[in-house]
Amino acid sequence: MVHSTFFQRLSVIILLFCSSFGAGAQEYLYEIGGMLGGAFYMGDANKNEAFRDMNPAVSAMFRYNANFRVAFKANLAWATVSGSTQGLANVFPENMQASFERNVIDLGGQAEFNFFPYSDKYKYLYTKRISPYIMGGLGLTVAAGNGETVFSPHISVGTGVKYKLKNRINIGAELSIRQLFTDALDVGGDNKLLDNPYKMESSPIKNKDWYSMLMISVSYDFGLRDCNCNRKDMKEIY
Repeated sequence: MVHSTFFQRLSVIILLFCSSFGAGAQEYLYEIGGMLGGAFYMGDANKNEAFRDMNPAVSAMFRYNANFRVAFKANLAWATVSGSTQGLANVFPENMQASFERNVIDLGGQAEFNFFPYSDKYKYLYTKRISPYIMGGLGLTVAAGNGETVFSPHISVGTGVKYKLKNRINIGAELSIRQLFTDALDVGGDNKLLDNPYKMESSPIKNKDWYSMLMISVSYDFGLRDCNCNRKDMKEIY
């Protein structure tokens, strides 16, 4: 049921994104910037508690603004993810305990949909200098630690808000979730307890590990383009 809901939401994101190419052009084509925040893991050692064992995360990002509503973002992030069975309510076989920690390299791309037309200009187009957004995409995770390195593609979904502080300066906050196609993020070396401890039947999306990142961002706009805006209307507004 959880995974069905996940893919229903992803489908809604894709439909909203596809319906938005009729929106007006964005003033600048590109953004480049960085993100700083924290990362946390959810899996066999943490089933339900969001933001447990938060660790540092940093990211570089590049964004292409297709129009006021739609953007495409690429990121290269580093984060530490960790988990422990200590203090969990669920009991593991033979009451065994385990913990792990890995350094994660996250390379990904996402499509973003802004709920409001995003710009600090062109008010006659009902633009807003602040907008919440949703996103979805794909990527690759490389996680080193616990005596081995794990490689896995991932699906990412998330939500955030962006604010145009000045003409070319944007700030924002974003919460994103990565679902891996492996259950080995929390396994390695002598730690085999978290390798499907309850022997549940698995599938490509069931009984897999997740990690999330809560980030704040700063970015700079560049690549001015001709947006064919009506100059008469602009004079009336400004």
